[in-house]
Amino acid sequence: MTHGSNDGEVLEKEARLPETAVLRSYWTANLRYLAVLLGVWFVVSFGCGILFVDELNAVRIGGFKLGFWFAQQGSIYVFVALIFVYVWLMNRLDRKHGLDEG
Repeated sequence: MTHGSNDGEVLEKEARLPETAVLRSYWTANLRYLAVLLGVWFVVSFGCGILFVDELNAVRIGGFKLGFWFAQQGSIYVFVALIFVYVWLMNRLDRKHGLDEG
């Protein structure tokens, strides 16, 4: 009775365990980044544009009320900035886990 093929499969699975742990760590960090960045975007777009608009409208920038500015343009600028932050964070995460392309 031979177990050659089963032994090979077991060894192959054991060899993949560290790789699986690295990928799990990578994915967990990626989800953490996404949750934080989407939370920031929610606060800026919904909070500053709708919930806190009356308080923010007391401040004027360039003749426009700050709450109006956040509702019309500010949340879009913040979203674009968050995209660049996400790219920077993911490149750093790729290098940390040895998954970078360069």
